[in-house]
Amino acid sequence: MCFDYDSSPPELPFDLVVPAMAGGAAAEPLELTSADGTRFSAALAEAPDGAATGVVILPDVRGLYRFYVELAERFAQAGHHAIAFDYFGRTAGTGERDDDWDYMPHVVQTTVAQVQADALAALQTLRDRTGVGAAATVGFCFGGSQSFAAGTSAELALDRVVGFYGSLVPRREGAPAVLELAADIRCPVLGLFGGADEAIPADQVEAFAHKLEEGGVEHEIHVYPGAPHSFFDRKYDEHAEACEDAWRRVLGFLGA
Repeated sequence: MCFDYDSSPPELPFDLVVPAMAGGAAAEPLELTSADGTRFSAALAEAPDGAATGVVILPDVRGLYRFYVELAERFAQAGHHAIAFDYFGRTAGTGERDDDWDYMPHVVQTTVAQVQADALAALQTLRDRTGVGAAATVGFCFGGSQSFAAGTSAELALDRVVGFYGSLVPRREGAPAVLELAADIRCPVLGLFGGADEAIPADQVEAFAHKLEEGGVEHEIHVYPGAPHSFFDRKYDEHAEACEDAWRRVLGFLGA
């Protein structure tokens, strides 16, 4: 298992919290409708007026787990309207799920097209509610790969994409082949990886950077030595420095 069920997103560095949001931001649970009529769950956290970039959060294999609801609130505290959404409305319905919920049978039924359609519905809701213009996806693990893939979508027309430890080669039928599509990404890319992540070896990360370079895609790739897969999702104190640095890189990238 690559995460702790009772973990929370790393706290924002104090200097990155918008003063008006120092008391926190409460995310609003929503049900949205995708292009094919599917109802799916989402959570929206609004920042103060004037947010420069809206953030669409693509969770890991758990879908809209409470970790990602809290993460939307963290982004709002940092001054970015944010919405996190669930992948599994087609196969598992809507609403909160227990920790022992078996997500993998639902993960294997997702497609890139479905995820992008749901991301578009989430982005449209974010814009309708907040008026934000520029938009980015920020994804984790399964969602990291999907975030990179979303950068190729003309319909989403994203301004930036961020992927935390997203798999770069397909691990199942229908998963994004990130290395193959890297040169087709239409916006700047930030990729964050763990140096001790056995699932994403260094040669794949280097190949990803090379493909982006070949395609003329503006990018920043950073590897945290000794950090495991899902280092940002864990409670372990030894990853606090990597998590703080990741926050700074992501927020700096969104505000660039």
